[in-house]
Amino acid sequence: MSSESMRDHYDQGVEEGRLQAGMGALERLRTMDILSRTLPKAPAAILDIGGGPGVYAGLLAQQGYNVDLIDFMQLHVDQANEIFARLGLTALAHAEQGDARNLKRPDASADAVLLMGPLYHLTDKADRAKALREAWRVVKPGGVLAAAAVSRFASLLDGYSSGFIDDPIFQEVVLADLMTGQHRNPNNTPGYFTTAYLHHPDELRTELSDAGFTDVRVLSVEGPHWLIPPVGKHLDDPARCDRLLTLLRAVETEPSLMGASAHLMGVAVKAK
Repeated sequence: MSSESMRDHYDQGVEEGRLQAGMGALERLRTMDILSRTLPKAPAAILDIGGGPGVYAGLLAQQGYNVDLIDFMQLHVDQANEIFARLGLTALAHAEQGDARNLKRPDASADAVLLMGPLYHLTDKADRAKALREAWRVVKPGGVLAAAAVSRFASLLDGYSSGFIDDPIFQEVVLADLMTGQHRNPNNTPGYFTTAYLHHPDELRTELSDAGFTDVRVLSVEGPHWLIPPVGKHLDDPARCDRLLTLLRAVETEPSLMGASAHLMGVAVKAK
């Protein structure tokens, strides 16, 4: 499912606190905003595939959802179960190791499925198709899919925002990303991310439709606002944060801004 470089990347524990501050906090707030308007009401059964250390699963369990988290990294599974225990959520949330392409779950057993990582860490199109078909299989008719992807243009924009673009090696990484969507970090340089696939918005829409889902929509998550330094000042003040979320909601489906977002969210339904 993954290269050794990707396993090494996540074995460092980089994901545990990533969504708590700065750009990660904006990603978390916007993702939860989209899910709040997408998911069925609690106590619906949610299958969180590739759920990492359990940030979204924990937040959803706190809202009364029943959440099963599956992740390919045992470290993430352990971290998630520790969070659930610490928050007193073990009756509502559980994590286990598994593969998005081969889910050990019955047909039509979840009210909604989240794919918060598999689509950008399954770099082969056939593997992404397997994961999406598995998501279609396990969700109930009428159920919802929410699938995250990294934008095709994320490394280009991040390269200039972070200063990485001054590195000739990173320039080659960006050119490859733009041409093929196949992101690699040849020297395992910190900050250059790891093995991943970067989606064009239209491509994400097509992959969800090809898997059998209907009513497919692609939304920008952070919009262009993840490039505004420092984004934290817009999140720390409640009034500013509410205004930012309102404005991002207003442009989340605007085609001309879609590629400027670091992440995309594909939302779709399994027909009844």
